[in-house]
Parts: sequence; structure tokens; C-alpha cells
Amino acid sequence: MGFLSCSKLDEKPESLLVSEQFYLNENQAVSAVNGTYRKLYETGQSIYNSLFQIAVEMATDDYEAGPRARNAHVRAISNLTHDASNDRMEQLWKQSYDAINASNQNIEYITLIAADKINETIRQRLINEAKFLRSLHYFNLVRWFGSVPLVLKPVTALTPEELYVSKASEDEVYRQIIADLKAAEGLPNYKLYGDADKGRASSGAAKSVLAKVYLTQKDWANAKLKAEEVIDKEGYDLFPAFTDVFNIDKKNGIEHIFSAQFKGNSGYQGNSLASRSAPADIPGINGDYADAWHAEGGLYQAFSAQDKRLTTTFTTGMVSPVDGKYYALTKPQFNKYYDESVVGNQSQSSKNLPIIRYAEVLLILAEAENELNGPTSVAQQAINKVRERAGIGAIGTNLSKDTFREAVFEERRKELAFEYQRWFDLVRRGADYYVIKLKAAGKTNAAPRHIHFPTPQRELNLNPNLKQHPDWINN
Repeated sequence: MGFLSCSKLDEKPESLLVSEQFYLNENQAVSAVNGTYRKLYETGQSIYNSLFQIAVEMATDDYEAGPRARNAHVRAISNLTHDASNDRMEQLWKQSYDAINASNQNIEYITLIAADKINETIRQRLINEAKFLRSLHYFNLVRWFGSVPLVLKPVTALTPEELYVSKASEDEVYRQIIADLKAAEGLPNYKLYGDADKGRASSGAAKSVLAKVYLTQKDWANAKLKAEEVIDKEGYDLFPAFTDVFNIDKKNGIEHIFSAQFKGNSGYQGNSLASRSAPADIPGINGDYADAWHAEGGLYQAFSAQDKRLTTTFTTGMVSPVDGKYYALTKPQFNKYYDESVVGNQSQSSKNLPIIRYAEVLLILAEAENELNGPTSVAQQAINKVRERAGIGAIGTNLSKDTFREAVFEERRKELAFEYQRWFDLVRRGADYYVIKLKAAGKTNAAPRHIHFPTPQRELNLNPNLKQHPDWINN
């Protein structure tokens, strides 16, 4: 697989050498798991630090490659002309399996640490954190690529038997995701973590992602059950104001269930989405403008004038820190991660990226309840909490099940814009829905195969047991 593909078969894997020299006590175990968290966001184009945007969200109706996105592979995804040779597909695969291997090492070797070298409660917590992270990566992989290899042990020898892994079925992958998340439900409640541990996976994070897994599988009853558990028992709530979700002073607060943790001026830990979406032609802003709003998709116009989320999600102009003048933009640009404390150097934005937050759990409940029982008061109350904070009032009470479904999807679109949710939402509705939405937005190359990404050609070349996704054969 990708994270081992450059190694020679007669070498001793670095991961095995690390396990022999590391994983000896509690401090080392904590450090190892901390390092696995960092794989979510550790560089300017890691999975949750812009790779998601340039490799996945570009293939939706809401986003496009900006005027300063020069990478041909990124522009191909935006235009839906990408194929198995696309290097962004390769990075999605490679980085995900690298992170999975790290979690597998943590699970395997923390289990083996001598009892007198680690507190048993900490041992189990760290193992469950690793299972949570592994489940998150597999949840992404199975949605992106369909059937994928299911690897649950660290690589200990560079032999064909360990390297040339066949794909597991989607059902097998989902079963493992659910098993890992159920184990991770044993993690502490987020309120039990001290300041130094804020942002770690928690029981609420496991239940929330599990609700989303069930929603994706159309297991409405379990999606509702898990969402209600989070709402009733985990102690989360909405911030009073939408802007608080992206307030640096309120990071890891009452609405933040699990987030990618960014810290500017701290060694490649800034949120690169801030720079990628910031204007490039305002003196002193120095943005890249490589991620852009796809105007034909109509996202900006979907917000009503009174919607309080609009001015946090988009900006239509900025004051230059150099000359003090206001510069109007030719079209709105994304603004959620713009960090006022590092004007002129947005690559050092400290704004976290929400992977799942309480507002989404409310929308999961609304959607699942509607699918089970129609737009009941339970479904209406859940969506209305999100709408009322946005200042747009309660949803209509005479909606049909189909109309309410579309209303929930539209609410997700506005509430979670630029948070890596749109592609997943489109494709879980199926190929016909995806193609209709994309073509309506002027992306006329959209085709049914685009509800998955192709297995990277490099991986097919390296592993004779891998097969291309059926939709991408001869395409």
C-alpha cells in the first residue's frame, strides 16, 4: 500500500524498529497517540488541512479551483476530468493508510506495555482513542473509494503477504468502523478532560460519528438513537452565536464535538484553508485565493439576508491593513477560517476545523426522524434549533416528508459550508441526485462514476491484488 510502497522487500520496516524502541511506558504511549492525532492536520496539505478541500470538495456544486490554483490535478477535480492518475487521489489513499497504520501500531503495542509502566485506565483510553481515529479514516476511505483494503494490524514484515492486500467489501469495512466506534464510546466525556487534553476524542465524539455512520448507511433508527444519546447525555449545546463556532477564544467549547486542532506559528500547524480562501488582490492580506465559491451553484444566494451565518461564511470585501482602504471583491469569498490575529500571514490561522459539531448532530436527528416518521415535532424541533440561532426562524409545519428532507439538506449545506461535508451529502443521495445537482450548477462533466473516486493508479501498479472500482474501469 501507499505508505510502504517505496520500501524494498528485504528491509526491516521502520514501524517495527519504532515498536521495539518506543512503546515502553505511559509517556511514550501518550506521545504516540498524540502523533496520530497530528496526522489529521500536520502539514499544509494533509487530510484535514486542505487536502479534503482540494481533492474532494472541488468535485461539488459549491466549490471550484480558485484563480490561483495552479495544480493541474486540483483543477481536474474541480472540472470533473480527474482519473486514476490524479495525485490528489494518491494522497487521500496514502495519508489515510499511513494514519491507519499508526493507529494499528498504537492499538497493538500499547496493549503490550508492562502493567507497572502504564496506568490501566490510561492504557484503555489511549487504545480507544486509536480506534476512534482508525474508524474516522476508514469512514472517509469507504465513502471516497468504496471497497478498500481493511488492515487491522501494523506491518511487521515487508513481504508480499503483508503488502499485497486485497480489498474488503464495503459491508466489512463498515462493520469494523462500527466496532471501533462502539469501543470508543467507552472514552471519557469531554468535560472530564483537563485543559491540556481538550480536543481529544471523547464518548460524545464516538457516538456522534457513529450516528453519522448509521445515517450514511440509511439505518435511520440507529442514527436517531445515537443522535439522541449525544443530545440527552453528553452535555453539548449550540453556542449562542454562530460566530462563536469559529472564535479562537472558544475553541473546543460546548459545541465542538471533535475538531482538527490548529495553532499558528507552531511548526506547520496553521489552518491553510484560511490562506487558500483569502483574497489575493487586497494590499497586505496576501491570500492565495486557490479555493473559490462556485457561483453557478448558488450557495451564497441560498442564504437569506437575515441569516446570521452569511457574514461568517463569506466576505464581500475587506479593509487593507496597509492603506486602510476598503476593497470590494468581485465575488464573495469564503471567510470562516480567516484569523484577524495573523493578518498578512493566513497560513498561520489558529482557527480549528470542525470535523463534527453539535449542530450537525441536531440535523442528523432531524433527518433520521423524518425518514422514520415524517416531519414530526421531534424533527422540527431539532432543525429549528439550528435555524433559530441563524436568525431565520422556524421551519414550516405543513411540509411533506420529501420537502422536509430537502430542507434538512439545504440547512446542512448552509450550516456546514466549507467544513468538508458537501461531497458526502451529495453522494449519499446517490448518483442521479449528484449528477442532477452538479449539472444544474454548470459542471456538465458530472457522471455517475463521480460518487466515488478511482483507486489510485500507482496503488494498482504496486499491488497486483488491488482492482479498480467498477465504475472507473475504462474511464
